[in-house]
Amino acid sequence: MQENADCSENIKIGVNGMENYVDVLNVTQSFHGRKVLDNVTVSFCEGKIHGVIGNNGSGKTVLFKTICGFLTPQKGEVYVRGQRVGKDFDFPPDIGALIESPGFLPNEDAYHTLAHLWSMRGKPDYVQIEKTLHMVGLSDVGKKKVGNFSLGMRQRLGIAQAIMCNPSLLILDEPFNGLDKQGVQEINNVLLDMNKNGCTIILTSHNEQDIASLCATVHEMDGGKISSVR
Repeated sequence: MQENADCSENIKIGVNGMENYVDVLNVTQSFHGRKVLDNVTVSFCEGKIHGVIGNNGSGKTVLFKTICGFLTPQKGEVYVRGQRVGKDFDFPPDIGALIESPGFLPNEDAYHTLAHLWSMRGKPDYVQIEKTLHMVGLSDVGKKKVGNFSLGMRQRLGIAQAIMCNPSLLILDEPFNGLDKQGVQEINNVLLDMNKNGCTIILTSHNEQDIASLCATVHEMDGGKISSVR
C-alpha cells in the first residue's frame, strides 16, 4: 500500500485553502498510554466521497472526532478548507456528522427531534425537515416516539440530523449499521445525490461493497496508522 497516495502532494495546497477540504497533518492521539492515532497524515480532496476502512479499534472514530473538533490533537494539526481546527474555529462550519449513536429524546417523534436539534443552531426550517425525513425514508412514521424506533429507523434519523442543513462536508461513521439491503441502497442514493450537488463526504463502513460502490478514494487504518488503498 502506498502512504496517502491520492492527495499527499496537495497537502500544502489544501492548507492554503485551494483544493483539499480536509488536511490532517502528523496527528497523534493517545488514551491510557496507547496511541490510537500515530502520527497520522491524510488529505481528503473537495467534492468527492472518501472511504476509511479498518477493524474496530483501528482509530477511525477517533480520526473523525478529531476532524470535527470534538477531540483536540495532542500532536499535529487539522485543517478544514485551509483553516485550523481549534484555532480559527472550534468546530468546522457547514459540517454534518454522524459519529457513534446520537442521543435522541426518546419521547419525541422524528419531526420534533430534528426541529429541536435545528433550534440549537437557529430557527428551524420546517419544510427542509420534512424533505429530509422523506429523503431518509422516515416521512411515514407519524407520531411514533423515537424510543420505540427500531435500530434501522434510529440510524436513518441519525443520518437525517447530519444532512438536514445541507452541509458542504459530511462525516459519517458506519452510516449503514442497522439498515437492511433496501435501506443501504436508499441511503447510498441520498449520499450520491448530495455529492453530485457538491457535498464532500468522508465515511467508514465494515462492508467493502459499500465503500467500493460509493467512494472515489479509500484509506485503511490499522494500529493507529493510515495508508492509501486507492
